[in-house]
Amino acid sequence: MSRDTLRDTVTDAILAVAPEADLDALPPGRPWREQLEIDSFDFLNILVDLEKRLGVSVPESDYHELETLQGLLDYLERRLTG
Repeated sequence: MSRDTLRDTVTDAILAVAPEADLDALPPGRPWREQLEIDSFDFLNILVDLEKRLGVSVPESDYHELETLQGLLDYLERRLTG
């Protein structure tokens, strides 16, 4: 899966929970949950959606790697290719 396709998939999963989110204005190195006001329940819904779309489950011990959009994409890319 290309990085662009992965980003589109992540964007779709986030917009399914937060349709008003402006991801284009989101700096990739800044915490995305805070900026989009995503609470823990919505965060889990996004992860469930990504698991369905990509077949990648994220253990709670790895949540710290998903703090930024860049980190989320890097993590998923590693899991998909590794």
